[in-house]
Amino acid sequence: MTSEIKQQSIDDFINHLASGDPTPGGGSVCAVMGSMSAALISMVANLTIGKKKYLSVETHMQVLLEQATELNEQLLDLLKADIAAFNQVMQAYRLPKQSDEEKNKRNTEIQSALITATEVPLSCAEICRKLIALSRQAALLGNTNVASDAGVAVVAAQAALRSSALNVYVNTGLISQPEFKKSCEAKIAQLLAGADSETEEIYALVKSKL
Repeated sequence: MTSEIKQQSIDDFINHLASGDPTPGGGSVCAVMGSMSAALISMVANLTIGKKKYLSVETHMQVLLEQATELNEQLLDLLKADIAAFNQVMQAYRLPKQSDEEKNKRNTEIQSALITATEVPLSCAEICRKLIALSRQAALLGNTNVASDAGVAVVAAQAALRSSALNVYVNTGLISQPEFKKSCEAKIAQLLAGADSETEEIYALVKSKL
């Protein structure tokens, strides 16, 4: 499943998402939402580059395109990583727990899997915060004919960021290592700080161009 997820049609992905299978789930959706945000930023850049009216910002748009493309690729990798991480957690919980040795091994495996499952959405959140900033550039300098797409990009990035935070919290709540838990929760709090107001500013900017 993890090796094929990026090749699935939208219909297949949505149907699988709606099924009784635990993966893909919310973490995968976060990566997809972020990926769509990055793709929209790339679209704005592509529809700005080469236009005489926007020659003064062409170099900036080319850099923006490169950045959005790279972040998109990272998010698609995280889509697979999220599914793999969740499956690892489930496998750990299924380990035998009869003897003390088995219980200790199971607990160690669970904690290791939960750490990985926390790092994936945290990485997704970091990328999505970057996409919010890139959306501002797209809205501010991009082709005004696709300004609304820059607006959709920032809203998608914000949704993916906040959703990723939930996936961080659901895992840190089960992690027994206080320093790791504290570090992750501090990072996600930092990523969330100001993101909503920044998104609203960009949304207003986009609306002013319509």
